[in-house]
Amino acid sequence: MQYNIRGENIEVTPALREYVEKKVGKLERYFDTTPVADVNVKMAVLNNQHIIEITIPLPQLLLRAEETHTDMYAAIDLVIEKLERQIRKHKTKVNRKFRQEGSLKYMFKNDLEPLEQEEIVDEDELEVVRTKRFNLKPMDAEEAILQMDMLGHSFFVFSNAENGDTNVVYKRRDGKYGLIEPEA
Repeated sequence: MQYNIRGENIEVTPALREYVEKKVGKLERYFDTTPVADVNVKMAVLNNQHIIEITIPLPQLLLRAEETHTDMYAAIDLVIEKLERQIRKHKTKVNRKFRQEGSLKYMFKNDLEPLEQEEIVDEDELEVVRTKRFNLKPMDAEEAILQMDMLGHSFFVFSNAENGDTNVVYKRRDGKYGLIEPEA
């Protein structure tokens, strides 16, 4: 794996780089063959909070996790735990659903076992328990943000008045807003 480690408001010291490479390298044990992938690591410090984001794009799977902590080394440990849970979740789902040659099933080792504290996700637990239907009112992103804030929600689905597409605005962890649009 190739590592692309960058820092925002923090200097990526050789010790930090080595620690990240060592921890992410341990994820290789979950795969039959060492994946050929670029590991993108973004470290940042914002208001005395250390934020780490790791993205590993694999051929048929995208592993991504983000964690915030007051200590960067603790944040690295927490983000690696998240990535391990993602791998285990995908392995369980893949074993259940995909049985053909060349699928994700053959990407992971077969001897993976769930973490001790981790509950095995059953397909029944992924059941939709509530459905809401509503008319999408045409509006711009600013109006959608106002509606979202007025309702006290963290996201809001709306019809974009400019192009008629269904869009989503959401509140980010940093307090700013994001917009999700379909690709053209």
